[in-house]
Amino acid sequence: MFLTCEGTFGIVPTTMDYKGEARPGDFHAGYQEIEGINLGYLQIDGTQMFALAQVLSDLFKDIPRTTISKKMETLKIKSRRCDLKELRTLKAINSVPTRAVKCSLISKADLEALCTSCKSLSPRR
Repeated sequence: MFLTCEGTFGIVPTTMDYKGEARPGDFHAGYQEIEGINLGYLQIDGTQMFALAQVLSDLFKDIPRTTISKKMETLKIKSRRCDLKELRTLKAINSVPTRAVKCSLISKADLEALCTSCKSLSPRR
């Protein structure tokens, strides 16, 4: 079950071009409660993206990572590597460990599909 009680952590300063418009790649960060767990996200180009590391450690902690990887492969879910600015923001909102040097992101739509697919695998909360 996806709850829509989300709160914005803060706005990442936007870089304006010479016309005063926001450049592509700008984002902001926030939190959303999913399956009873508060996950940090980045809103990138209109899409909520969640740190795969936090999804695996908090949301799917009772399911082996190999099982999740196989589910992602079956569902054709692709993750994307975040850039340095995105990584720093995820560290600031405690979505990834401060020692992390890289991070992958998964979209909200893909996360919903993965949650639905893994429902039968995890014990009831």
